[in-house]
Amino acid sequence: MTKDRIIRMLARDAPIKASAICARELVERARQIHMTLPVATNALGRTLMACSLMGNQLKEEHGAVTLRIQGGGPLGSIMAVSDSMGNVRGTVQNPQAEVPPLAPGKPDVGTAVGVDGNLTVSKDIGLREPYVGSVGLLSGEIADDVTAYFYESEQIPTACALGVLVDTDQSVQCAGGYLIHLLPGADDDVIAKVERGVVEAGSVTKLLQSGASALDVLHTVLKDFDLEILTESPVEYRCYCSRERVTNALRSLGREEIKSLIAEQGQAELTCKFCDAVYVFDRDDLRALLTEL
Repeated sequence: MTKDRIIRMLARDAPIKASAICARELVERARQIHMTLPVATNALGRTLMACSLMGNQLKEEHGAVTLRIQGGGPLGSIMAVSDSMGNVRGTVQNPQAEVPPLAPGKPDVGTAVGVDGNLTVSKDIGLREPYVGSVGLLSGEIADDVTAYFYESEQIPTACALGVLVDTDQSVQCAGGYLIHLLPGADDDVIAKVERGVVEAGSVTKLLQSGASALDVLHTVLKDFDLEILTESPVEYRCYCSRERVTNALRSLGREEIKSLIAEQGQAELTCKFCDAVYVFDRDDLRALLTEL
């Protein structure tokens, strides 16, 4: 059973709602699938956790959130997709990219992501068209950019922290983060308390290193408020690929392309871009597809 969790809370004495995630296993699974080096592990991990927190906030049971970051840096584009529980999958274009660290053990995520581009959120909540919001990147550090997205696109003042700590063997030692939303009616006193709590709590990775859970993180940051738990749920790196979906993708290539595959390769081998599943279609499979078409 996964230890990764998202917890959602509400302040009884202030217009605040908050979510926190602990996601070491989720981010480590992503690292193994995409064979990321530390700076890519950090950037992809932060993106996955931000998307997971957003997905977990959806009220639509079959809803989904897609988070895309394109900053023009060495990592290229980063994408994550979450279901309404917070189960998430993602990709990074250049997982082996490297940039000099800011300090030993502190990867320069901002430079690796870049700031020449946008953070885009697409929310599929069962309507005819998804809701799409986009903001220019501020720092490429991702948490700052998520904060800007909520403020500019959804008019929700937000505090966001995301952190991934990579061990000396390049595995993920800890990963987590939080989103704190100030709701209508939050006065200057509430804002000041939240800001003070964020500063005094410090780095989210240091909290997690000390053994803090998602619940502990929110109680530390929002220590001046009376918090009530709304939900707590497990989350994981989850891909929804299947042979049926890959078959549909092959069908969409059309007859001529499938004929070329049979003639030139005798088979088709497709790897899911989100996970390490490989689907092999031999000559008979491809001929059966041709017959269908």
